[in-house]
Amino acid sequence: MTDTATHPFIGQSVPRGGDRRLLVGAGRFVDDVRLPGTAHAAFVRSPHAHAAIRGIDCAAARAHPGVLGVWTGVEIGALLRPQVVEGGELLPGRTIRRWPLATDRVRFVGDAVAVVVAEDAYTARDAAALVAVEYQPLRAVVEPEAARAPDAPILHDDWPDNVAFRWETVVGEPDRRFAGAMRIVEVQLVNNRIQAAFIETRAVLASPQPGTDELTVWASTQVPHTVRGGIAAALDLPEAQVRVIAPDIGGAFGTKGGVYPEYLLIPALARSLDRPVKWLETRGESFQATNHARDQRQRIRAAVAPDGTVEALEFAVVANLGAYGANTVPLSTGRMATGPYRVRDIRVGVTGVMTNTTPTGAYRGAGRPEAAYALERLMDAIARELDLDPFEVRRRNALPPDAFPYDAPTGVRPDSGEYGRALDEAIRLIDYAGFRREQAATRAAGRLLGLGVALYCEFAGPGWDSAQVRAQPDGTVTVAVGVSPHGQGTETAFAQIAADTLGITPAQIVVRAGDTALTPQGIGTFGSRNTAIGGSAVLLAAREVAAKARRIAAALLEAAEEDIVLEGGAYGPRGVPDRRVTFAQIARAAHRMGGVPGGLPPGLEATNHFTPEGRTFPFGVHVAIVEIDPATGELMVRRYLAVDDCGVRINPRLIADQVRGGLAQGFGQALQEQIAYDADGQLLTGSFLDYAVPRAGQLPNFELGHTVTPSPFNPLGVKGIGESGTTGAPPALVNAALDALAPLGVRALDMPLTAERIWRAMQE
Repeated sequence: MTDTATHPFIGQSVPRGGDRRLLVGAGRFVDDVRLPGTAHAAFVRSPHAHAAIRGIDCAAARAHPGVLGVWTGVEIGALLRPQVVEGGELLPGRTIRRWPLATDRVRFVGDAVAVVVAEDAYTARDAAALVAVEYQPLRAVVEPEAARAPDAPILHDDWPDNVAFRWETVVGEPDRRFAGAMRIVEVQLVNNRIQAAFIETRAVLASPQPGTDELTVWASTQVPHTVRGGIAAALDLPEAQVRVIAPDIGGAFGTKGGVYPEYLLIPALARSLDRPVKWLETRGESFQATNHARDQRQRIRAAVAPDGTVEALEFAVVANLGAYGANTVPLSTGRMATGPYRVRDIRVGVTGVMTNTTPTGAYRGAGRPEAAYALERLMDAIARELDLDPFEVRRRNALPPDAFPYDAPTGVRPDSGEYGRALDEAIRLIDYAGFRREQAATRAAGRLLGLGVALYCEFAGPGWDSAQVRAQPDGTVTVAVGVSPHGQGTETAFAQIAADTLGITPAQIVVRAGDTALTPQGIGTFGSRNTAIGGSAVLLAAREVAAKARRIAAALLEAAEEDIVLEGGAYGPRGVPDRRVTFAQIARAAHRMGGVPGGLPPGLEATNHFTPEGRTFPFGVHVAIVEIDPATGELMVRRYLAVDDCGVRINPRLIADQVRGGLAQGFGQALQEQIAYDADGQLLTGSFLDYAVPRAGQLPNFELGHTVTPSPFNPLGVKGIGESGTTGAPPALVNAALDALAPLGVRALDMPLTAERIWRAMQE
């Protein structure tokens, strides 16, 4: 691990770089990229959740002035290949083949059936309205349990049913434990479907390069290298001929982490027309066709000893996967089934089911918040059943610090954790004893005041990544990374890491990302991996550059290389402070036309890749204090405390920003957000008139605390932090609401905690 005590920048709240241009409107998003001759695309989308396509009449659209072309599903086969999902977690013999435009039938409201390209966006949309599609409506299925019924309509040809995958693990002897249990505690939950609701909807612009087979694509994506690979495969092009640029991204949150069909079709149309083509998703399309998230039915039960210790656990998850893709996010829920707790006898089952709804996918936390929600609801239920303190129940079940690295029964391997210390810090900061006294007094007065706690952990930092550190002749440094930041301030953290390693300042460093032609191959940005994986790659590459800088300094100063140290931003022999050279002097020497001192090869740069030994496991304790109006059911959050542990803290300001952003989205799911369909698969929440994202005035002033437990799995000792708020907030808030309603006998609530839902629970 880096010795941060000797570094001037790591651990400091260095201001974010690059924010000014965004604040003054000088950012460059996909829609800001204007190329001469750009045409615009508009999609025709199905109004039916399930229907056969009997015919499509494009004549009027093709005849409309300014239209350059209209394509249907049967016509795009000559332009590209379909996306195919097979093998992996899918049950044997099951394949999902998806074209960007539906060919025979549509499977959810918003499924694209045709695309119009015109000289401008308005003309394209007007012409799209002229496309006449003859549908034969079919019976739709919306709920995953209904989709498993023997008479349910089957979404995909040659499948015997709608189950995409089943995953089960049994460890120990859970049946024996349950048979002999003193108490069995069970909760059944719905983890509500939600939508990312980012400021910038999806967007893509593709431009063929004149006189070549090369293609440049600007896309609002978290994974430019992955999108490049998808485009190359779909269009049968070498990846070297495809350049993908992710410019400024107006929100992503995991939902822009995949390869959407539109991101393949627009480049194909651009090649067909031999001119740039742009598509900007409308807000209505975003609600219909951009991946939704969560949507799980959960049943979790525990065999419990009299002291609240969990002796065995059963966790069953049924996940609504939507119409395509069969995303495996729910498997992360299953793998995190024991979370921060010491349970060895378990049975966990996850079933993924296809329905006539928008496909689901990753969203901030991607399966881990769902697991934490179930576990923390269970822990509070145990505390209520046994009349125990909810903090104490968690403490008795939590893994001790000496258990790490810990081989969990589901196959994950938490790296480090001091859960008791985080619980203690939360109790101290919230003044737990004082709150309980206040609660007792207010209950006597008829007020409904409650406290909820959530002890969460989640795995982060999957895969490997890369970085290149290159010194310019004047001593400034370019850091090019394979991850693709989209607003987290990662560039600032990377500059701090490189600056401390090289002996310069962050202001002397430029970080490049999001351009497959300029950056090394990378996996992308998701799963709270940027600093732990990408930052570690930066550190390793910077160390290589620093090592060569020491060799050049030794030659310049005619000293032994092993005597050269970096002190006070300069290189020189240990104990001889008046013999020093700066990094800028070293960089200039490394690029001398007449040769580098010491006969070293020219240049001062290095590329490195980092693959961790395992994933990092951020954790924390969140506490919510709420009050509920007994007349209306309205919930008010009086206090909210988040004590998070992300290992070594590179930049506390960036950490606080990430925690607050995640909390806003966690509050949204817990209190007001829900994607809803009717029984026929019609989307009932297709705009911001119906789908309520939180506004700043609805959020409390978050109180933030922290502990520091370094990770042994990367050289920085860091863990992720970006998903803590969406993981900790939902269970803390719902537990607080149930604590407030305990005097009325309310024992079950599902998200979102709208005033109507709480009022009905109080009446019932």
